[in-house]
Amino acid sequence: MARIDRRAERIKRHRRLRKKVRGTEARPRLCVNKSLRHIYAQLVNDEEGRTVATASTLEDRIRGETSGCNIPAATKVGALLAERAKEKEIEAVVFDRGGYPYHGVVVALAEAARKGGLRF
Repeated sequence: MARIDRRAERIKRHRRLRKKVRGTEARPRLCVNKSLRHIYAQLVNDEEGRTVATASTLEDRIRGETSGCNIPAATKVGALLAERAKEKEIEAVVFDRGGYPYHGVVVALAEAARKGGLRF
């Protein structure tokens, strides 16, 4: 019986997803990454290969209010990223769930970004 390597399976899903998802200047890619302790989100312009905006639970603004990689923390990260995108006049993004299932903290981050004004 073969042992399932969850990380390898996630990376395989992410590579398959990235074949289709590309960020542009007008519509950057909202990239989600998470660990057991933190959740990170970035807006990436793949044409130029640069990050436009970031937000994570490591920031002082969020770190004092929540702890861990949970739904309240993901909601705050999504709202903060949407706020930073608005400052840079970005309204639409392409969502890249990073190979993670669209469930739990990934959904919370996406919904908070939508409420903040980003269109997917």
